[in-house]
Amino acid sequence: MSKRHIMVAEDDETILELIRYNLEKEGYQVSCYTSGEKVLLAAGIDIPDLVLLDILLPGIDGIQVCKLLRSEERTRNIPIIMVTAKGEEQDIVEGLEIGADDYITKPFSPRVMIARVQAVLRRRQEGKESTLAEDKPVRIRDLTIDPKRHRVSVGEKKIDLTVTEFQILYFLARQPGWVFTRYQIVEAVRGSDYHVTDRAVDVVIFGLRKKLGEYSRTIETVRGIGYRFSDQSGDPDR
Repeated sequence: MSKRHIMVAEDDETILELIRYNLEKEGYQVSCYTSGEKVLLAAGIDIPDLVLLDILLPGIDGIQVCKLLRSEERTRNIPIIMVTAKGEEQDIVEGLEIGADDYITKPFSPRVMIARVQAVLRRRQEGKESTLAEDKPVRIRDLTIDPKRHRVSVGEKKIDLTVTEFQILYFLARQPGWVFTRYQIVEAVRGSDYHVTDRAVDVVIFGLRKKLGEYSRTIETVRGIGYRFSDQSGDPDR
């Protein structure tokens, strides 16, 4: 069995070497880059199993790299873990909103990093297996959510969603009328070992509603609890 390939983008050479050493010790193949431009070029040529992406990169920063990877058909499904030195909620929220799979806050221990990498790779593998085996498109009038093609459309018009937005929409749409807490939503689309704030879920839902346009009302806020999907055209914040 071939080694899992991880690309690391980090401009601090000391941290980069620490990450490389610990990942290789765990049996991963590691490619290291010190700029956003370099990792974008490399990921487009040789698709990795995961990208560990520092936010504060010179030139094209980590947020922009993540956006560009998610915007291309060839690279949009690469698992991405964002690394932030600030530890501020806004950095975390922004990374998750554009489709990052997880985040690590500096300073971090090598054991925490390895655990996060393993968890993301495991969740992605489990998600692939369940999607290929069971998932079917959901259709509400002109709105179609197709998990196998990872596509959402209204009529003939395609709606571009981040990986996180798509996962949350499909999770809610599969069980219309059921109310889910923010924790349940995170657990369903990311796994119980994924740590994220309630605020991050709200931000993703806000962005999702904007993109859905007239179908934004299908995602309803249940005050004090969470969210549900409805094919009725009521008030989304009722």
